[in-house]
Amino acid sequence: MKLAINIDHFATLREARRGSEPEPVLAALLAEQAGAEGVVCHLRSDRRHIKERDLKLLRGVIKTMLNMEMAATDDMFKVAMDVKPDVVSLVPERHEELTTEGGLSVIDHRRRLAPFIKKLQAAGIKVSIFIDASEKQIKAGSELGVNLIEINTGQYAEAAPGPGRAKVLDEVRKAAEYGQGLGLEVHAGHGLDYHNVRPIAAIPQITELSIGFAIVARAAIVGVNRAVRDMVALLNKH
Repeated sequence: MKLAINIDHFATLREARRGSEPEPVLAALLAEQAGAEGVVCHLRSDRRHIKERDLKLLRGVIKTMLNMEMAATDDMFKVAMDVKPDVVSLVPERHEELTTEGGLSVIDHRRRLAPFIKKLQAAGIKVSIFIDASEKQIKAGSELGVNLIEINTGQYAEAAPGPGRAKVLDEVRKAAEYGQGLGLEVHAGHGLDYHNVRPIAAIPQITELSIGFAIVARAAIVGVNRAVRDMVALLNKH
């Protein structure tokens, strides 16, 4: 199981004082050295944490995989064409949200997404969609020709241990099986931490997890190297 570290909240800390530290690019490099196999960052329309400057520096130094999360807008498309990340993950975005609140509805936005995806792929960029554990949505994404999907694990992470969480976990598992059956590469993420990640990591159809806040929070106490190594160990302990 691969770990892709989301570095947004290193940038959030930097922006809290509108300063230059901590340096999210340095955090990404340290995470790679500690075993992360990808770096994820979300360039939001309000630039509240990650900036174009960060993306350009990351593109120049990341040795694994650079995944740029973004909304399907003309502004973001221009940035993607300039930076050329390995993967673009299309996500929904609302200005007032603290973090991404749910998967992108492919069905509702099919007409806009179809040409957008094709243009990114024509530039040599793989396209992913952050998507809820819905077979209808996953099928719609497959029909648009995406390379991979990232299943939203937010509901699972928010559910209390017990039957409710088990039900949502089963939905994620079935969605992963369905996506793989359509020939899609399947990733997952959102809200995962050191206490809830192992059942998700045990789903064989999921090949990569995107995890950010929990690692950033632990890194503030024990350092990036230890925080990443602890998570990598959990992902491979089953």
